[in-house]
Amino acid sequence: MATIDFHDGSVGDEAFKVETRGIDYVPDSERWATPRNIGAMWAGSSINVEYFFYGALLMGFGFSFWTAVSIIVIGNTSFLLLGVASLQGQETGTTAFTASRAAFGTRGSRVVSFFNWLTQLGFETEGLILIVAAAIVLSQYAGVRPTSTLKVVFIVIATAVQAILPYLGHATMVKVLRALIIPFTAIFAVFAIFDGVHAHPSSVVVLAHGWEPYSAGLAFTIALSGLGWTECGNDYTRYLPRESKKSAVVGWIFLGTALPEIAIMTLGALAYSFLSTSTVWNSANPFQALFHQRGLPSWFVVIFLLFAIVQLFGINSLDLYSSGVSVQAMGLRLKRYQAVLMDSVIACALTIWATFGSSFSLYMKDFVGVIIVWIAPWFGVYITDWMLRKYRYNAAEIQKPTSDSIYWAKGGFNWNAIVAFVVGLVLATTAYSKAPPPVNFPLHWMTPFSNHFGAFYCDGSAKAACGPAGWFGGADLSVFFGILSAALIYFVLEKITGTVARQVRRQRELEPSAS
Repeated sequence: MATIDFHDGSVGDEAFKVETRGIDYVPDSERWATPRNIGAMWAGSSINVEYFFYGALLMGFGFSFWTAVSIIVIGNTSFLLLGVASLQGQETGTTAFTASRAAFGTRGSRVVSFFNWLTQLGFETEGLILIVAAAIVLSQYAGVRPTSTLKVVFIVIATAVQAILPYLGHATMVKVLRALIIPFTAIFAVFAIFDGVHAHPSSVVVLAHGWEPYSAGLAFTIALSGLGWTECGNDYTRYLPRESKKSAVVGWIFLGTALPEIAIMTLGALAYSFLSTSTVWNSANPFQALFHQRGLPSWFVVIFLLFAIVQLFGINSLDLYSSGVSVQAMGLRLKRYQAVLMDSVIACALTIWATFGSSFSLYMKDFVGVIIVWIAPWFGVYITDWMLRKYRYNAAEIQKPTSDSIYWAKGGFNWNAIVAFVVGLVLATTAYSKAPPPVNFPLHWMTPFSNHFGAFYCDGSAKAACGPAGWFGGADLSVFFGILSAALIYFVLEKITGTVARQVRRQRELEPSAS
């Protein structure tokens, strides 16, 4: 194999020591992880309060409990996508958006890296919103009135604390998140007992009927589960030995994510039926649903909130870690820890804005649309490219940011991938639906497949009778449009131009053992 450059340098990957590695290649001598380690890390991130709220927010769509459960189960099978999108790390020894140079070209990958950076900032902001929300409820239990000044103080402190784990690096996060599995499993087990005693899901008023809201709930769940993490998978599997069994990687990741998230989201859906009102769940602070509510003793809520804060810091560490390496993949000359600090400052400002200017449910539902319309086509192109290369890359060439790399393509861009990505992004947008869309929604022309051809019609009476009309009945097909259209267009363009085929021949010349 050709010599590989180490751009940032590395002294290894040890827990509770500052990791100096950025997007550079991880040599075989430092690949200490196993598929079980990676699965445990993901399990530690999955058994968390965010997914508890996702389950409650899903009920806020107006579903019956069992309809919500079906969406939760189906939606979380999307973690198979995360498993598949984690298999390139062990081959390339680098992060997802450095590996994306193969598909999009060295410069083209910077474009999609920018999209991922924005997405990770959104997730970081979500975590900070919930951390501050939990701190506010704890202050209420302590008899302290949460003034605007106190909220800002909480946000600044939380921002400073959250940067610690990603600053220390990958091995530290693996250990910490794995350590959180047992205590948080125990806490949610106790919560399940309270759910079993007090929940009455049959009493929930069902407002959502038909395929249109069901598909919107499914898109919401897929985006916040497997699909929403696909762009981060290889940031962690790059520490796996190259010969790691692919089925083991996919299997452990799926077990560590889909099963716990199904359980946690179901608990959240059950809690929706007996804790407070839908108005509180959809407020700026969803933790208020737990404050002095029938069925949950105060001592348990306090313990739950304290552990939730710790867990949320752990989850945000994954987002900050991935956003840091995405900044480097964008071509900015920052060390990873410098990128973490920069992101923390921006996330702090966004959290202040979101805390005082939006509700948590509105923030999440709008954010989901941003996730879907770019990650779905990126995933379609990325995986199709990997398959066209017969699952092989040249790790040394991927590390080259210059025109002598075999992945440079034309002017640093693989236009086949860029075109497929843009078309997939547009088509995903056309099939995105807010369920149900407002009457005369001014941007319906942007979403013709879901909201124009499938717009809601109303009879105009005082008690307007509304219903779906058109091709798709207002259904949200954004995930499927995005992935499949981008994959198909990229495949066809590559068969016509042969860009990847030429690169594969060069890969074989440089690394004869590749097949």
